[in-house]
Amino acid sequence: MIKGNEINMANSEDGPIGGNDEHRNYTTVEELTIAISKGLSLQNRSMSPEEAFEAAEHLINFFGYNDRVIDNMLEPEDRDAFYTMEDIGILQTEREETTLYDGREWRIHYWILNVHRIIELSRMKSVAPKVVKNQDFQIYDEIPDEYWKMN
Repeated sequence: MIKGNEINMANSEDGPIGGNDEHRNYTTVEELTIAISKGLSLQNRSMSPEEAFEAAEHLINFFGYNDRVIDNMLEPEDRDAFYTMEDIGILQTEREETTLYDGREWRIHYWILNVHRIIELSRMKSVAPKVVKNQDFQIYDEIPDEYWKMN
């Protein structure tokens, strides 16, 4: 049974719904939201929880119950968002070539939801961002705290 916020990849070769998560072929909006946040954090980028949820919903609206979306249906802004999701591994691309009746080659580009990577990212432990000290300002660390207090 599919819950309201799940995407079933019925065309996927991963097997039936449920059972072992390694072979699960669907995701939820909540799981995708977490995966987007954690995936961006690996690139030292961030998105508020609300923005990540909106991005997850936006992405799911394209896929519906399918595992792939044809590229030529995307607007440029949507394609940019898809490239960001590809950078963190949530989406993959695939290309199909066919010969038309008149002999010309025709390429069809697809975006594929990477459910395995979404599950992996959503379960990954959060990593605290590294604080990088700028060498230019290190001199201030040497000044005693009492000099910083207001009189």
